[in-house]
Amino acid sequence: MNQSLLFTPLQVGNIILPNRFVMPAMQRGYCADGRPLEALADYYRRRAEGGVALIIGESCAIDHPSATRQPAAARMNPATRDGWARCVEEVHAAGGRMLIQLWHEGALRNADDGRTISPSGLVRPGQQNGRAASLAELAELREAYLMAALDAQAIGAEGVEIHSAHGYLLDQFLWSATNLRDDGYGGEQIADRARLHAEIVSSIRAACGPEFLISVRFSQWKEVDYAAKIARTPAELEVFVRTLERAGVDLFHASTRRFWEPEWIGDPRGLAGWVKSFSTVPVIAVGSVGLDIDIMTTFIEQADPKLQVPEAMDELEKRVAGGEFDLVAVGRALIGDPDFVHKVRENRMNEIRPFSRSDLGQLEWDSSIVEEAHDVQP
Repeated sequence: MNQSLLFTPLQVGNIILPNRFVMPAMQRGYCADGRPLEALADYYRRRAEGGVALIIGESCAIDHPSATRQPAAARMNPATRDGWARCVEEVHAAGGRMLIQLWHEGALRNADDGRTISPSGLVRPGQQNGRAASLAELAELREAYLMAALDAQAIGAEGVEIHSAHGYLLDQFLWSATNLRDDGYGGEQIADRARLHAEIVSSIRAACGPEFLISVRFSQWKEVDYAAKIARTPAELEVFVRTLERAGVDLFHASTRRFWEPEWIGDPRGLAGWVKSFSTVPVIAVGSVGLDIDIMTTFIEQADPKLQVPEAMDELEKRVAGGEFDLVAVGRALIGDPDFVHKVRENRMNEIRPFSRSDLGQLEWDSSIVEEAHDVQP
């Protein structure tokens, strides 16, 4: 594997990554009052030591009263900056690079306190939670994302990732089924549904400068609807990608449940491959890398996956060589074995420690809305 394209350098913005492996944001519960504990910094450092080129910190709530009520959630605000600074320092000391992922729950926020906001007060069609955000609240959200990005820059992170996936706030804006607004921030046109994202990205770019990395993670599927699509056609996906590139995005992170599955019938490319066809910036693919079952099966059914690492590396090598995407994010397999990347490179794949559901520990994560929706999943 030393000769593999997966172990060649790649320039992303103004930084050069030594290989193509990324650790995506994954909730670990190592925070107190939103502030990362020493255990989280150690966890990130250990994966950077194990060969991961780019670490993306776990979903970090922006500083807005509507962002989340999850007790174990990470947050970015003046009281938590030192904890995040420690995480960045540990990753840098191990030779890695780090992005802070910025996040807001939207209508998945499970609290009846009047603070839960989203585009139209919908979790999915026919399921209401909270209320539609006002234009004044959208302005507050834009400012909160900007302030969080400025905090990330101040503590030395290479950049931020804007979480727009899996049915959370910014994904709810992208999905026409949950965004019924008629004020220029919703409706049938994906350019309108992506307007808030473009404004957030452009404000961060203007304030943080050209060298600060901005990634956008997005998905078609939602935790409440696996068959959902924000882009119903390749043409809609092209509009989305080019809208955000013009706003200043450096990196697209195309989240799927299984990276190898075709996005549209009649073409073998997955979502990342389609994004790459429209984009001039690097693209990350993610979804069950090295494992036989997807993340939602692990969570909802509490099932342990089996390793399929050689098969995954062969498929990734073929797709990177074919220009479908540039980077690959490895999630649960890296929780199971922090030396995953080194072992792949050294052809010691048979020594990789399997991931099990017990590796997640006791996460204080409220998933009641998602579990209710799972009852009707295809």
